[in-house]
Amino acid sequence: MKRREFITLVGGAAAAWPLAARGQERKRMRHIGVLVPATGNDPDFQAWIGAFQQGLAQFGWIIGRSVRIDTRWAGSRADDIRKEAAELAASTPDVILAHGASTVGPLLQATRTVPIVFPVLGDPVAAGYVESLARPGGNATGFMTIEYSMSAKWLELLREMAPSVNRVAVLRDPTQGSGTSEFAVIQAIAPSLHVEVSPVNVRDGGEIERAIATFARSASGGLIVTTSGAASVHRALIIEVAARYRLPTVYYARLSLPQIKSGYIDDAIHQGRAVVGCVRPCAPHVELARLSPAIGGIEQSCSN
Repeated sequence: MKRREFITLVGGAAAAWPLAARGQERKRMRHIGVLVPATGNDPDFQAWIGAFQQGLAQFGWIIGRSVRIDTRWAGSRADDIRKEAAELAASTPDVILAHGASTVGPLLQATRTVPIVFPVLGDPVAAGYVESLARPGGNATGFMTIEYSMSAKWLELLREMAPSVNRVAVLRDPTQGSGTSEFAVIQAIAPSLHVEVSPVNVRDGGEIERAIATFARSASGGLIVTTSGAASVHRALIIEVAARYRLPTVYYARLSLPQIKSGYIDDAIHQGRAVVGCVRPCAPHVELARLSPAIGGIEQSCSN
């Protein structure tokens, strides 16, 4: 099922309701909760929230009139996310939009009744958030960001753009199933490409900077950044440190490049429509979102 077909499915739930019932529903202001694993001054997440609201408006939901949005900026600390998740669930919104595994997990611990839509998640089945992609069950549904076998292509791409690389540090979040699974795929293909790979944890900025600095002391190195909320939160640091040490890098997606803002915003608009569908019964599918890998550090690292 393609993304737009999925959106048609969940958004179409609204159109299927009898007109009289829908008119009665609109008289009650709906309550949508949003849990974000970043601070309120994060420009990318601010743009995403704005685009999400635009998606709601396209379905006729006006903030302050037909819908109320409660946005919780939880930051990246697990304790803060759990606290905000518990408070948001206790407010019993009609639906919660939760960005990434770091927010979905705590929300599912807090509620098994409020519908939860995740726009970004590595492997909801392995994490135990849904029963299967075709039939999630429970109260969570959304978009899966990657199929793990694609991780092997990141290493192939890195070797293609920088043939001299024979050591690769793989940045991953060890607390998330996506990080360990993607690393396992990369590790499995590494011998056939004559590359030695090693994991680097991305739990906090200091750890990332120290690990990359240590790795960069030896020549012929490169980086792969796997999917995680932590990589997104620390994206500016990762990009800066990779450039500082002139390391060719493959990112799981374009983390903070202005030229892809329009596509990023377009995705958030679709997610707004998905949430509208879940104000009524939630969609019985998890959709695979498409992420294109991004290459960084080519000019800085390969120009010598």
